[in-house]
Amino acid sequence: MRGTSFVLWLLGSLALGAGLLTGARAAPASERLAPNAEESRWREAFDAFAEADRIGAPAPGGVLFVGSSSIRLWDNLERQFDGATILKRGFGGSRMIDCRQYLSRLVVPYKPKLVVIYAGDNDLAEGRSPEQVAADFGAFVDGVRAELPAARIAYLSIKPSPSRQHLLPAVRQANALIAAYTREGTNLDYIDIHSPMLDAVGAPRAELFGGDRLHLNSSGYELWRTVIAEHLR
Repeated sequence: MRGTSFVLWLLGSLALGAGLLTGARAAPASERLAPNAEESRWREAFDAFAEADRIGAPAPGGVLFVGSSSIRLWDNLERQFDGATILKRGFGGSRMIDCRQYLSRLVVPYKPKLVVIYAGDNDLAEGRSPEQVAADFGAFVDGVRAELPAARIAYLSIKPSPSRQHLLPAVRQANALIAAYTREGTNLDYIDIHSPMLDAVGAPRAELFGGDRLHLNSSGYELWRTVIAEHLR
């Protein structure tokens, strides 16, 4: 699925459960910014990536983690998975639209065999719809495919944060749309870290989060590591 074909797929998909919308609403033109329209917002992060690459250029063919602060704050991520060469490129506050927009810096230069992406959480918090998040993930996939056709792409489902519990219906909907999309594609994977982060009554497990009730603590990251490891074999 490429370009507009993803949008057509989303428009034509059947409901994935009670209350799941089937139409895709494209992001407003004001959100689909020129490549450097938010350059200043991410300059510090991109400069840090460039400096790290200058000091030691990563070898191609590794596993690349990209996305928002849940990736950026994962201490020692590069050493969490035995036998895998891991590269971390998370930039805090980023959204799916940012990962899509800047993939020429975040993904393409590293030529990974696998891209693991966590994004969409902040998009929903800013008022974007699940359909917009899913469509931007589709555009991200298309962009990676255009440059790295053999790369595998794995989507980390949006986590259920206690501080954003009011967003759970939208989180579930975005996750369901993206999960369905990955099932229809090739070399795509959906990693469900959402379900094991819920308690017996379907509420976020507070013991997996830090004091801000948004970002993970060490127990939360250990759960992520365990689930993700199964997809890196």
